[in-house]
Amino acid sequence: MSTAVAPQLQVAVSRVLVVEDNPDLAYGLKNSLEIAGHEVLLAADGRVGVTRALAERPDLVVLDLMLPELDGFRVLKALRDAGLDVPVLVLTARGEEADKVAGFRLGADDYVTKPFGVLELLARIEALLRRSRPANAVSLLPLPEQRALIQFGDVEVDASARHVRRAGETVDLTPKELDLLLALAKRPGCVRGRGELLSEVWGYGSDVMSRTVDTHIAELRRKLEPDPAEPRHIVTVWKAGYRLEA
Repeated sequence: MSTAVAPQLQVAVSRVLVVEDNPDLAYGLKNSLEIAGHEVLLAADGRVGVTRALAERPDLVVLDLMLPELDGFRVLKALRDAGLDVPVLVLTARGEEADKVAGFRLGADDYVTKPFGVLELLARIEALLRRSRPANAVSLLPLPEQRALIQFGDVEVDASARHVRRAGETVDLTPKELDLLLALAKRPGCVRGRGELLSEVWGYGSDVMSRTVDTHIAELRRKLEPDPAEPRHIVTVWKAGYRLEA
């Protein structure tokens, strides 16, 4: 029996870097992640976190914001500026909306506030890892359903090249912002519920409650709508979700 299980464990193992200055929390996370089958690296300050992330190339980073040496925002910016595109889950006591928006703008893939439930945190980590594995890296949408060029207003999206232009100028979207846009464009004019989008874009189950979709929608509107306060293309359908209008 043990020989049959071993190959499955090998496939599931991912390397997770936890950047957290609270030693009790860091080692609690390490134990939980190792029990779940992951290899865990630790960094107790932001500068060491950047160094370890760039040197050891983890599959995912769990990042506190209030860190010595370099705070989490600067760590995140340094990682993205260096071209490290692995998923980053921010885990912090800072729960203000402004902090969450700042984190997503700098390239965070998810944001969890303390205190948190360990099982939900592990579910979010597993979902991020699933979405980032090479088999899923080419495209969010199945090729038969994906149009080569998506247009609405003055926005053009080259789905195959994962490139977005607005009025002829390149727009920088984070990977999850682009995945969310493509999910909406998959069925233009149709309402996509928040739970449906969480499942398709982030891989979360219906039991995971999150404002992640709303925050990413706000960022898409900021970058793509003529007036983000009065969106014409990325439209809210009250109590139902969102739809993309031409």
